[in-house]
Amino acid sequence: MPDHPASNAPSVPPQMSAHKPNQLRGRASKTNRASRYNQLQSEPVDDGWNSEASEEFESQRAIITDVTFENPRTIINKVNSPYVAFDRSINPYRGCEHGCIYCFARPTHAHYGLSPGLDFETKLFAKPQAATLLRRELRKPRYQPRTIAIGTNTDPYQPLEKRHRIMRQVLEVLQEFQHPVSVLTKSAMITRDIDILGPMGARRLAKCMMSVTTLDPKLARHMEPRASSPARRLGAIRQLTEAGMSVGVMTSPMIPGLNDHELEELLDKAKEAGATFAGFTIIRLPLEVSDLFREWLEATYPDRAKRVLGHIRDMNGGKLYDPKWSRAAQPRSPYAKLLTARFETALRRTGLTAMHPALTTEHFRPDAGTTKPACTQLALDFDPEK
Repeated sequence: MPDHPASNAPSVPPQMSAHKPNQLRGRASKTNRASRYNQLQSEPVDDGWNSEASEEFESQRAIITDVTFENPRTIINKVNSPYVAFDRSINPYRGCEHGCIYCFARPTHAHYGLSPGLDFETKLFAKPQAATLLRRELRKPRYQPRTIAIGTNTDPYQPLEKRHRIMRQVLEVLQEFQHPVSVLTKSAMITRDIDILGPMGARRLAKCMMSVTTLDPKLARHMEPRASSPARRLGAIRQLTEAGMSVGVMTSPMIPGLNDHELEELLDKAKEAGATFAGFTIIRLPLEVSDLFREWLEATYPDRAKRVLGHIRDMNGGKLYDPKWSRAAQPRSPYAKLLTARFETALRRTGLTAMHPALTTEHFRPDAGTTKPACTQLALDFDPEK
């Protein structure tokens, strides 16, 4: 995993290469489609020169993960969206090695001239100064504390966190300032930080949601190739709960015809592991994600592709993605209404709630890490001769 020197803004040339579908081991994306901003695009063509031996070699080829350091000016992102319940977030990393094929964050890589396909999984950006920036921002006189959401774009506990420990450093600062934080992840690595999250959870300063999309290890391996196995994620829920945290489960995304039949069992297993609240979303495929997902589905589950894509189009007014349908306040298609009704019924049966526990800001310490000198002012009647 080679690292590149830090820079204020990543300088990366446009990626216009494309790979033959279904050829890269350990990655979800089947191609490296050019981003929507590239003027030139390429398509792979079989000219007949590839031998069976070379094709077999290509099917076993692995692409290493490449990490570039970037030094942004700020680390707390302002969020102004009617679809989420928070107004600020932190992203320790850009791109995600988990490689979830359905990830709605993939199109963000296009802003760097990179492909939302394989580049999103293999060309990553890390922010090693995140903790320093966070400490500086929390000390600003006008800063008003509210819950910071982490993991809402890319996973803070993706594999490279084991080496770079940026999320760990961010949590240490949040604990120092007694600042509330909400974490969403699909990695059991979060249990490494129980020594921080447990005490913070006990003071209503931290909560976690574990994303569990399927109980089928094979489907998980294809759909989320480098994320923790479903069993390990459930185990993490149990450990975090025992440490005193409020833990929920996010059964997201539900994909009709692929994993939606597992919805009730997912909630049952999460409840058994100690989860107290839950959420779910239906798959949405903005911009480049539509073609990437379709390509993956046709290569990995060709027998289900037509049915799955048909359901997705029905839930999006005939398209693979339409925000007016997928982002509607109330589900508009029959299948979406059915999934919502199933989710609500399962919540009542299991005792899980859709209400996320509230965190507190009453413990916030804006002067954390600073020492004020003791007052040395002399009394008015001070006599140096005495």
